[in-house]
Amino acid sequence: MDSNQIFNRLKKGNENFVSDKLEGKLQNDARRTELVNGQEPHTIVLSCADSRVVPELAFDTGLGELFVLRVAGNIANTSTIASIEYAVAHCGSKLIVVMGHQSCGAVTAAVNGGDNGYNLNHLLSHIQPALSVAKPNDQVNDIVKINANLTANDLMSRSFIIKNAVDKGDVKVVAAYYNLDSGKVDFL
Repeated sequence: MDSNQIFNRLKKGNENFVSDKLEGKLQNDARRTELVNGQEPHTIVLSCADSRVVPELAFDTGLGELFVLRVAGNIANTSTIASIEYAVAHCGSKLIVVMGHQSCGAVTAAVNGGDNGYNLNHLLSHIQPALSVAKPNDQVNDIVKINANLTANDLMSRSFIIKNAVDKGDVKVVAAYYNLDSGKVDFL
């Protein structure tokens, strides 16, 4: 499948999820056995660590289809970018989805500011660029979308491997927003 076919596959999978008609394919012993010697996930998903956001379910995918990185605020730090580079360079992934979500706690914490301790402050610093371009009237969910878009662009500016794959047409990067209340994924 090329990146457009994969993109359409994810959209169809999300329709299945929203309508409570999950196919549940590629989730059995035969699939586990098939994957023992390697993986070729078609899509990389950089998603928030929020327990309410489960990319494999939201896109109705099975074992080995998604290479998922989950970190609060779906931020692109050195480790997540390196992991994405690995999947692009060594697993043949063709689509990268940076997915924020409704009512994100990390974005809310960044908006509220204050001292959250060394580690959380460091994580929230990755959300500052979204706050910097947000309009005064923007709400948390608006900033979540801004953050997803900026992070998607940041992947290409901070990684030669990702940028090269995108420039060659081998990989496509998209931003997305997961609606907690409906389960629908909006591609931005």
